[in-house]
Amino acid sequence: MIDLKAGRAVHARGGLRDSYEPVRSPLLAPDDVGDALALARAYRDGAGLAEIYVADLDAIAGIRSPRGAPTLAAICREVPPVMVDAGITTPEAAQHAIDIGARRVVVGLETLGSVAELARIVRQVGRERVVFSLDLRAGVPITRPGSPLAELDPQAIAQRAIAAGAPSILLLDLARVGQVVGPDFPLARAIRAAFPSVELLIGGGISSGVELAALAADGCDGALVGTAFHAGVPIAGRY
Repeated sequence: MIDLKAGRAVHARGGLRDSYEPVRSPLLAPDDVGDALALARAYRDGAGLAEIYVADLDAIAGIRSPRGAPTLAAICREVPPVMVDAGITTPEAAQHAIDIGARRVVVGLETLGSVAELARIVRQVGRERVVFSLDLRAGVPITRPGSPLAELDPQAIAQRAIAAGAPSILLLDLARVGQVVGPDFPLARAIRAAFPSVELLIGGGISSGVELAALAADGCDGALVGTAFHAGVPIAGRY
């Protein structure tokens, strides 16, 4: 995974975005600290990732960054396939992401106003191109102020998203991101058991290949990995 801030790749830790620093990684040359495009190439060529998740943190926060959009477009163009998370809440924004080269767009709970918005995005770009991110902080859903989803638990929110047409759920706990504390296995298993036919992706806390293998054994279809790579943890193969 790659988190962008002002067009630079930053190291996400615990969801505290103001404190994120440019990525330093054994995947990067010393002169490439924070170079998002170089990191994307390293993920593809060195780590062999099948798809790269890229989050534009400025766009998610509603900030216009003159560097973020060009960097995102360059990654989509030069290192496909890419899953783009850029605060997408409208069909137009989703279509723009597809037009610049994204294979899939992420619609995050954190910025989503209603499941009706999600349904409109699905109709615009097609079900196969949409991933719903069930954004959490320490297991608690992160919603916009006044959102009708605010009072629901994660499983109920997932159910609403699936009913709106989302075929894929990304279970993303920001409190675990960058902490290598392991994913929330109980919640992942509960979502998998409740919705056996959807694609289930996990993000936040992945610290080893053993955990990836355990997630696969629990029926998860994929996971976001970043900090483990930057810490030099050997993660290779398909799980």
